[in-house]
Amino acid sequence: MPVALAAVLQVGFLVLLLAAVHVPLGNYMAGVYSGKRHLRAERAVYRIGGIDPDSDQHWSVYARSLLAFSAVSILVLYLLLRLQAYLPLSLGMTGLAPDGAWNTAVSFVTNTNWQWYSGESTMGHLAQMGGLAVQNFLSAAVGIAVAIALVRGFARQGTDRIGNFWVDLVRGTVRILLPIAFLAAIVLVIGGAVQNFDGAREVTTITGEPQSIVGGPIASQEAIKNLGTNGGGFFNANSAHPFENPTAWTNLVEIFLLLVIPFSLPRTFGRMVGNHRQGTAIVSVMATLWLAAVTITTWAEMRGFGTVPGAAGGAMEGKELRFGPAASALFGASTTGTSTGSVNSFHDSYTGLGGGVTLLNMMLGEVAPGGVGAGLYGMLVMAVLAVFLAGLMVGRTPEYLGKKIGRKQVTLVALYILTMPTLLLAGAAITAASPALVDASVQESGPHGLTEILYAYASTVNNNGSAFAGFGANTPYQNTALGLAMLFGRFVPIALVLALAGSLASQRKVSETTGTLPTHGPVFVGLLGFVVLIVAGLTFFPALALAPLSEALL
Repeated sequence: MPVALAAVLQVGFLVLLLAAVHVPLGNYMAGVYSGKRHLRAERAVYRIGGIDPDSDQHWSVYARSLLAFSAVSILVLYLLLRLQAYLPLSLGMTGLAPDGAWNTAVSFVTNTNWQWYSGESTMGHLAQMGGLAVQNFLSAAVGIAVAIALVRGFARQGTDRIGNFWVDLVRGTVRILLPIAFLAAIVLVIGGAVQNFDGAREVTTITGEPQSIVGGPIASQEAIKNLGTNGGGFFNANSAHPFENPTAWTNLVEIFLLLVIPFSLPRTFGRMVGNHRQGTAIVSVMATLWLAAVTITTWAEMRGFGTVPGAAGGAMEGKELRFGPAASALFGASTTGTSTGSVNSFHDSYTGLGGGVTLLNMMLGEVAPGGVGAGLYGMLVMAVLAVFLAGLMVGRTPEYLGKKIGRKQVTLVALYILTMPTLLLAGAAITAASPALVDASVQESGPHGLTEILYAYASTVNNNGSAFAGFGANTPYQNTALGLAMLFGRFVPIALVLALAGSLASQRKVSETTGTLPTHGPVFVGLLGFVVLIVAGLTFFPALALAPLSEALL
């Protein structure tokens, strides 16, 4: 079978799988967050925490609950990593240094899963499954909770309540993430992924040399790492390691896992606001941007500019040979479009154009389709901006789903949009402007070196976690600075989204008129896609022109 045809069939089969689960999973998640009944296990959690599950919270209380929970999570994970040597199942691993423990604790609590370390030589089994994997569940549940709170802002009217954070957190974990991750782990084990509590074993390789091979609870962590758009690999090689990703079909399963919830949440949105066409419009924009990224990245990596790539049938440097450039490009475009950070290839070795697309995916705000929860609320924020701009063009008060978009809403949207580029460009500029920081962290000179810096801060600020691995992040400065980038990049936008949800929920819906812009048709879909592209284009084009675009033209 021709390689190009195989690439098309692979993407086509993945699209069919996602389309098949879009409606049932989206409807199920809407029922989870709209239902009034609490499961027995959930009630036990509420009693232990002293939570009244039937009370709704003002947006500010919802935000304080979320921030307090995340702060405690960072502290607990930090202590676990620092004290690892004194805990069971440490496998002889020492505790992490203060800057490394800080960076890792913030990374996993913010759903970033940025890794400056090699998991197999740094983390024991307890740290991996009791610390990192637990946060893979909880940070993903937090993201979904924020998206649902914003959806309630559009759906409700005349109230200052947007739900209960603790109920949303528990339901997302117990009813959505745990059951799907459990089934996914079984599938991965069937496919050959490792799941045990083995320590290091000395084996003899085919060359006759000894090698230490580490086992562990890998399949279970792999399932939630992708399902929750987390990305933290058990091994340094991440999903290129055969213990994490044994075969070509498990590779497709992992891509499906990282896309399935983000692409299904727009259906949840449409069902909760009582208009399925609104959800269809949102998912159409997400799908179009994702397919464009996959197409361009695949073409760039399979085109193989140069004599050697041309002879090899593609740009094979940095690719896992079991999968090839097409499967690697599909994974790369999907992981950077979903804030996952899980990788099956070396993004630092992508062509200038292919690597530039993965960078642009993050600079778009990761809304194609974005992280679990984060993609939906990011796209809804862009939808509010699109409606506002359309209102300016036709000279009338903008409305979205019956809610007027006034000065307060536009201010919150503007602050949301400005947060990410401010943190990204400021952090990258400080590193690029300091010769000492460049020498310590950047291996390449010229455009590629600048791309490595931009990619690192785009990845951390957007809570992605993938990296151009030529960037040396394990220095006290970078561990601290990137930790701050992850922290502010996650929680400042969340606070603004919750404030927006509160302001929308307090409004009464206005009736549609002949002058109301339809927000479910192709015109709005095109406008929304254009707004997403133009915001990133105007903000980041100068930096992209100096880095990946220059490299692609060299």
